[in-house]
Amino acid sequence: MNESPRLLRSKLFWVALLYFSEGFPLGLFFDLFPVYFRQQGVDLGNIGLLSLLGLAWTVKFLWAPAIDYYRHHRYWMAAVDCLMGALMIVLAQMAGFGPAVWLAIGLFTLLSATNDIAIDGYTIELLDREEMGLANGVRIGFYRVGMLSAGFILILSDHIGWFWSYCVAALLFLACALACLCAPREPAATRATFDTSASAELAMLLARPGIAFAIALFVLGLLWPVTASLPWEGLADARRSWWFKAGIPVAAFLIAGLLIARQATGRSADGPSRTHGPVFGALLELMERPGILPLMVFILIFKLGDASMGFMVKPFWVDAGFTNQQIGLVSVNVGLLLSILGGLVGGWYADRVGIFRALWVLGLWQAFSNLGYAWAAWTVPMAPQGSEIAPIHAWTLYAASAIESFTGGLGTAAFLAFLMAVVNKERSTTEYAILSSIFAFSRSLAGGASGFGVEAMGYSGYFLLTFFLSFPAYFLLPWVGRSLEAADRASAKA
Repeated sequence: MNESPRLLRSKLFWVALLYFSEGFPLGLFFDLFPVYFRQQGVDLGNIGLLSLLGLAWTVKFLWAPAIDYYRHHRYWMAAVDCLMGALMIVLAQMAGFGPAVWLAIGLFTLLSATNDIAIDGYTIELLDREEMGLANGVRIGFYRVGMLSAGFILILSDHIGWFWSYCVAALLFLACALACLCAPREPAATRATFDTSASAELAMLLARPGIAFAIALFVLGLLWPVTASLPWEGLADARRSWWFKAGIPVAAFLIAGLLIARQATGRSADGPSRTHGPVFGALLELMERPGILPLMVFILIFKLGDASMGFMVKPFWVDAGFTNQQIGLVSVNVGLLLSILGGLVGGWYADRVGIFRALWVLGLWQAFSNLGYAWAAWTVPMAPQGSEIAPIHAWTLYAASAIESFTGGLGTAAFLAFLMAVVNKERSTTEYAILSSIFAFSRSLAGGASGFGVEAMGYSGYFLLTFFLSFPAYFLLPWVGRSLEAADRASAKA
């Protein structure tokens, strides 16, 4: 009689709840704050600069080792949810757009990124290998539901005002905090052990400038999409070129990997292993693994075709004459439901046939869906927004959108299960933060280049190109298979 209800004991229930709480602050940052500050009369330039505070999500792996070491992920999640709720109350009482507001939002993004680290680490430890596929399907869906919940707060502001809307958001954060404390205790896990202190690790890095330089290059690569958007005086022409936007950061990743791999055998015989340092140990351990460079490239480009098209889909709908209501109903609302369904089906398939097979099979479905948009762009004429659209053209685009949303969920479920499977569970929190940062980097890079691609090739030609961009990753599947086999062997020994 004292047993918890079955639903509350379900791992999938907790994955859904936790990833809702992970998506909600991201939705507030990208969807609610810009509208709020614009209504307060803040100029567009300052609102655009606000996005720089999103750097916290890119470099979160820098403080992930602290969470990896202390564990107790549920307490981290509850604490940062409470603090984000408190910041919502503080922001509701602030006027203008001065340094205090910047500081508050900067703290908000740091707390949100910390919440991501703790939730990802908790989930990896909670799930068994054969559960990761379906769990990631649930994760994808409820993460997006959390983001869309920020739109609910936005709608409330028209009825109860901004102050009380922010208070509702604060209450939602408090509810998430209480839910985190009620989640199942983390399974017994081996705490990451370190053979050296942070100060000794720093001294080792200073003594090995090649390693220190490699780490600096890696961080520079992750930060480059934002760094390249800054007003570099005298570099206006360079900032528009492909090598400045993409060549520099990708080269930084590859050079960093080569430098670390080159010195992987250069450990001191009588000193501590540098891969056991508490700050950069997880990064160095990852970079010294056999075949890590092909694996990094695979993470960068597996969803390249999907990411390259994604940022241009909504502008295509607008240029084809569809109204905001049509875009919201079909592309957003129906698309959300189909992506959730695709995530669940993809996760089920990954659990059934294995992550490796699911990656390439579902990746093919993900790639072929881009042809639907290429066909729609070829057949649907451009028109002023709000124009009357022939039914055949409307249903062509509706079908392309439905297929793309569903198959995008398929591929994402398998890909996230792969990321979770290849991390070392002793350092799962930090390693997953690093790998997910690389993935987020590629998404930003692809989105930044997509507008230039459409301008040069038109929608149809560019969407067709994104189909072919999906296939270079398949040449790296042998290394992916070996990394999954190595992860299986390591898990069996644990």
